[in-house]
Amino acid sequence: MSGHRAGAAGGLSWESARRVAASAAGPLPVAEVPLRLAYGHRLARPLHALVPVPGADVAAMDGYAVAGDPPWRVVGLVLAGGAVFGAALVPGTAVEIATGAPVPEGAEAVLPYEAAVRVISPAAGRAKVVSGVIEPGRHIRRRGEDCPQGAVVLTAGSVVTPAVLGLAAGLGHDTLPVRARPVVSVLVTGDEVVTRGLPGPGRVRDAIGPMLPGLVEWAGGRAEEPLWLPDGASALAAALSGVSGTDGGPPGEVVVVCGASSKGPADHLREVLAGLGAEILVDGVAVRPGHPQLLARLPDGRLAVGLPGNPYAALVAALTLLVPALRALSGEPEIPGESAALVVPTGSDTPAATAASHGPDVPVVTVAPEVTAAPAGSVRPHATDTRMVAVRRCAQGVTPVGHDRPGSLWGAALADALAVVPPGWEGGPVELVALPAQRG
Repeated sequence: MSGHRAGAAGGLSWESARRVAASAAGPLPVAEVPLRLAYGHRLARPLHALVPVPGADVAAMDGYAVAGDPPWRVVGLVLAGGAVFGAALVPGTAVEIATGAPVPEGAEAVLPYEAAVRVISPAAGRAKVVSGVIEPGRHIRRRGEDCPQGAVVLTAGSVVTPAVLGLAAGLGHDTLPVRARPVVSVLVTGDEVVTRGLPGPGRVRDAIGPMLPGLVEWAGGRAEEPLWLPDGASALAAALSGVSGTDGGPPGEVVVVCGASSKGPADHLREVLAGLGAEILVDGVAVRPGHPQLLARLPDGRLAVGLPGNPYAALVAALTLLVPALRALSGEPEIPGESAALVVPTGSDTPAATAASHGPDVPVVTVAPEVTAAPAGSVRPHATDTRMVAVRRCAQGVTPVGHDRPGSLWGAALADALAVVPPGWEGGPVELVALPAQRG
């Protein structure tokens, strides 16, 4: 095995680990998929108009397509989707026409019903005659006026939204070339983990399995239903060694192992990967929480991401290794970096000072309706490791929300982002890492 291993400083730097993850794989092959399956993907090639829109000169209003000066003798009826009027209009004639119907050759404008005046004339006999004021070209949509045939309407990399699907259909497409979304299999390990109900003594509810599908989708992938495994090398080796989609092994391009990446007596991921001949790319990252995270390439080409068992530490590790890898596989662009001032409570704003003034049972900061939490206090930078601090935006920048110990997702649930506090930080702007956003 080779790659980036933990060193004396406690692991690969956080920045370097993200770069390794982003370069661990390239975009998946292009797939031509039916429109109904393309939603949420990114276009692999530019989208061209296969037909002009509109495809012919058509009426933009219900009324009369007219030629020459008024009055006009109505000589026919043209409906959208019906037969085309078979002759050119001569001056002084008109056809009654519906919105979207092709206008006959020779038509100069469409006179809307509401602007038309019925002419009663003995000379007209039983023929219908109309009059009105027109503007040449008015209420006629010319062929290709909205979009000419062959035009590039969207560039490669555009997200396929509902509007894009409608646009593509209108331009003649039945399928779209998209980047396949990487499939992520999830293995959750631990004899103590339960998946429903109230955990009994010595047991914990699985918080990582429910967290990962939304995070994976946000990063451009699709997560399979988690598989829960007991502690032990044999069960983990069996789950990891299967060939995708053939003999029961986890399918997809990435497998995430939750809870076996540390070096305790129940943590067997490194041992199993060594037995499988995997290439270790990252073994430990100098970040808190989330230090015991791991990235490897299995012999069949899948990436394996090891996440710590503590939920917040697992979230940090997923944002460090899993998200960059998924974005690379799916062709998703990196989220632009952002920095902000990190504002921390000082002096009378600290939890201890506030409690002394107002009593220990008084809520200090209201963070949402009916939810209260004390501020986190001063951020303590680490000498060698990056700290990931849950923060919310404020007028001055961002401020810690607290509740971000390794085993709790409370702070992350309250936060707008995670602040990247570098080793030895002494104040000043910090980088922000986006958290998976809700839909809509």
